[in-house]
Amino acid sequence: MSQVLMPKATAVWLVENTTLTFDQISAFTGLHPLEIQAIADGEVAGGMTGYDPTTNGQLTKEEIKRVEADGNARLKLSPRDVPMPQARSKGPRYTPVAKRQDRPDAIAWLLKTHPELQDSQVAKLVGSTKSTMQSVKDRSHWNMQNVRQRDPVTLGLCSLKDLNDAVDRARRKAAREDATRKKDAAKSGVVEQAAVADVDPAEADQPDVAEQ
Repeated sequence: MSQVLMPKATAVWLVENTTLTFDQISAFTGLHPLEIQAIADGEVAGGMTGYDPTTNGQLTKEEIKRVEADGNARLKLSPRDVPMPQARSKGPRYTPVAKRQDRPDAIAWLLKTHPELQDSQVAKLVGSTKSTMQSVKDRSHWNMQNVRQRDPVTLGLCSLKDLNDAVDRARRKAAREDATRKKDAAKSGVVEQAAVADVDPAEADQPDVAEQ
């Protein structure tokens, strides 16, 4: 049986753009119904860009309407005559010459839309250099007056999967760092409380000057 491309991103789109039930979306994407509910509640896949299954031939709008009208119905993948895309091998990303002038626009969009991304992640996503990324960030780019924020996926500079994966990694790292900071702060608070409580009994028995 054919599998759905990018199931989590597809689930995000279906939750946001249809009235399908959690069970219907779960059956189509292969994700657990509780995970679909967590996506709807914003607890999972926060910041992830939805992947429209009607634009890549996985579903038709008529099929979605058919299943929306019947709570017991299940979505069926559309037949695909186009071969599945092959995974890109690891290595430097090649950006066509015609698209290289779009990279500052894509960098500006990423910096605005996903501030959690590291500089190195932004540069890697659009196939640019850290120096170019930094020049857009601090607005010192030579063509800054013509730079406008545009989605790198729409520009063809990176795939939606690459973008969502990078955002997920950045959010997980930020969550780990936040948990570490809270743990350190809590530990520091315990030490301070212990220090305050550690009072010399002789001093504690001395009467207050104001009471004499």
